[in-house]
Amino acid sequence: MADKNRKYIYLAIVVVAVLAAFGIGFVYGSIEKLPHSVQGIINQEFGKPKEFDFGLFWETWDNLHAKYVDKSKLNDENLLYGAISGMIKGANDPYTVFFPPQESKSFKQDVGGSFGGIGAEIGKKNDFLVIIAPLEDTPAKKAGLTAGDKILKINNESTDNLTVEEAVAKIRGEVGTKVVLAILRGTDSAKVKDITIERAIIKIPITKLEALKDNKMARLSFYSFTSTAPFEFQQSAAKILSTTGYKGIILDLRNNPGGYLEVAVDIAGWFLNAGDLVAIEDFGKDNGQGKTTEFRASGLGALKNYPLVVLVNQGTASAAEILAGALRDNRSVKLIGEKTFGKGSVQELVNLKGESSLKVTVAKWLTPKKYSISESGLEPDYKVTLTEDDISKGKDPQLDKAVEVLEKMLNQ
Repeated sequence: MADKNRKYIYLAIVVVAVLAAFGIGFVYGSIEKLPHSVQGIINQEFGKPKEFDFGLFWETWDNLHAKYVDKSKLNDENLLYGAISGMIKGANDPYTVFFPPQESKSFKQDVGGSFGGIGAEIGKKNDFLVIIAPLEDTPAKKAGLTAGDKILKINNESTDNLTVEEAVAKIRGEVGTKVVLAILRGTDSAKVKDITIERAIIKIPITKLEALKDNKMARLSFYSFTSTAPFEFQQSAAKILSTTGYKGIILDLRNNPGGYLEVAVDIAGWFLNAGDLVAIEDFGKDNGQGKTTEFRASGLGALKNYPLVVLVNQGTASAAEILAGALRDNRSVKLIGEKTFGKGSVQELVNLKGESSLKVTVAKWLTPKKYSISESGLEPDYKVTLTEDDISKGKDPQLDKAVEVLEKMLNQ
C-alpha cells in the first residue's frame, strides 16, 4: 500500500507541473508530502511532448533536500509553487503569471472591488517596472508621477524580478498609509528620486469635456474603459451634438490605461460606420490553428462626420490603443503625441487546484489593418514630446499641436 501511495504522489507532481505549464484548468494530486529522491521520470502522457524528461528537476530537488544547510526551513509546498512560478517566467511574458493561493485570492479581490492605492496603472517594459499611466485626480497624479516612469524600489525594496502583480500588492495598502517609490525618469541613474505617496480609495474618472478656440473645438478627455464608460461617454457625446458651435473634436486618450474591449468597440461605434472593423483577436498559429475573432462597430456613428484628431502618449494602452488604431485605420485619423505603451494582449484567468490560479496570455490584438499592438505600440503621425519643463510651466505642446492640426482640417 505504501508503494502504491508513493506512486500516486510521484504522479501528482508530474501532473501539477505539466498541467500548469500548458494552462489546463485543473490539477490532480497531493502537494503535502513530496518525494525527496526521484530521478529519471519521463512524461509520455496527457498529449504533451513524448520523452519530456523531468530528471533534472528531481535531481535538483534531491540535492537541495540532501545538502541544504537549513533543511528545517525547506517547505515542500513553497518549493513547488516556486518551481511553477519559475516555469511560467520562462515564457518571457510579463502578463502570464502563476498565483499561489493567497496571491490568487488577493488578485480576485482587487479585480472585483475598491482598494486603497495610489491610482496608477503599472506594467512591465524592457524588464523594468513602469508607470503606464497615472490616473486623473489620484494620489499618483498629484505626486507628479508620469507615464514611462520606472519604479526601481518600493519602500526601499528592489523591484528586480517582481511581477506586476507582486509590485501592485506591495504598493496597495491601508487607506491613509504611505508608500515610497524610487522613481527613475529617463535614463540618468543619478537622477533617481524617492516619491512618497499617501494611499487612498481610488475612484477612476471617465470623461471630461471642455471647449477650445471660441467653442469651435471640443476636447474630450477619456480616462478609462470601465464598465460605466459607455454611459458617461454618451453624456459627453450628447453635449457635443447639442452644441452648435463645435466643428471638430480632439479625443484625448493620453494616460488612458484601457480596460474592457467591449467598451472600446462601443465607443468606436460613435465615430465609425456600423460594421466597420474595430479590432482582431488573434489566437496565434499554434493556439487554435490560426483562429481569429473580429469585432465590428455598431450604432449610429453620430460623431463620424466631425473632423477628429487623437492625442496619445506612453500611458495610452490596451483598449485605448485599440480605439486609436481603429480610428486611424478606418478614417485616417491623425495620432498626435508619443508612441503608445504596446499592451495589446488578452489574458484569461484559469483556476487551479488548491485555490491557485494562472493568468495566461491567450491572444493578441491587431488593428483593422492587422498591425500588432503588442509590445510595439502605435507610432504617432505627429510626434510631440511633453517635457518636465513643460509640465512645471503648465504648457502642453501636444495639445497645441492637436489644435493646430484640427484647425487646418476645419479650414480646408
